[in-house]
Amino acid sequence: MFDPARALIRRRITEVFNDAEKGERPVLRRADALFPVDGVAWRVNGDVVTMMIGGVSGLLLQMLHPAVLAGVWDHSDFRTDMHGRLRRTAKFIARTTYDHADAGRAALDRVNRIHAKLGGTLPDGTAYQVSAPSLLAWVHVTETISFLDAWIRYAEPEMPMAEQDAYFDEMACIGQALGADPLPRTRAAAEAVIQSFRPQLRADARTHEVAALVMSQTVGAPAVDMAAGVIMQAGLDLLPDWARALHAPHSAGMPRPLMRAGARATARLIRWAFQRSPNRTVWPPDVTAFPTR
Repeated sequence: MFDPARALIRRRITEVFNDAEKGERPVLRRADALFPVDGVAWRVNGDVVTMMIGGVSGLLLQMLHPAVLAGVWDHSDFRTDMHGRLRRTAKFIARTTYDHADAGRAALDRVNRIHAKLGGTLPDGTAYQVSAPSLLAWVHVTETISFLDAWIRYAEPEMPMAEQDAYFDEMACIGQALGADPLPRTRAAAEAVIQSFRPQLRADARTHEVAALVMSQTVGAPAVDMAAGVIMQAGLDLLPDWARALHAPHSAGMPRPLMRAGARATARLIRWAFQRSPNRTVWPPDVTAFPTR
């Protein structure tokens, strides 16, 4: 009796992550992917809600670096197509994690070609290059730790530190392919890299404008937008206290206990919807083995 509801949720999720007008389809999970099927990355990167929460949190962290923000400000269509930007990021993670290794490497090569062409000047006159190893390191480490922390908070709160370290070690292959340096391979090293960047971070009017667009993102259907609102707030809540303080104009929202309960309920609902999917090889993938705490 619940099959129609499951099918509707699966269809809505597919629509969020795939532009049907462009012929996009969910990414297939393959045993010949860049990551091993029994690795930690396959587990963490496959949960739809925690990846969305981590993705939002990672974006909010990344834009605190003036040069990273400038790259988005100068070269992105975020003002007119924030949903498309978020969708492309999700597709990149799905393709590099689950698709054939050649497809994953092709996605990485495409990003490198784009990065190599982009640069500019900060408001204070400082030149920047999007392909600078240190900037790529900031983007990689903030994205990786955000994905992992969202997974821990909303799926596996007792995840062993050895598996957390393994996640950073596995994800380092992506950072390495993109030219990131330094490239942490443990949680402790990742946290040290983030601390080393703190003196360079700030929030100004441009930061708040981009953050506002992220936090107000809608995708169409009212029920999906309601869930998206919870997810956006959960992404903000996931930030370290010092980063959330820099995003102070957007820190107000629903009470934390209510928001976290809503995020957990959303995650469980989507996992439930995919438990009996007729195609268990697509991304978002089968979640029958995922913890539901």
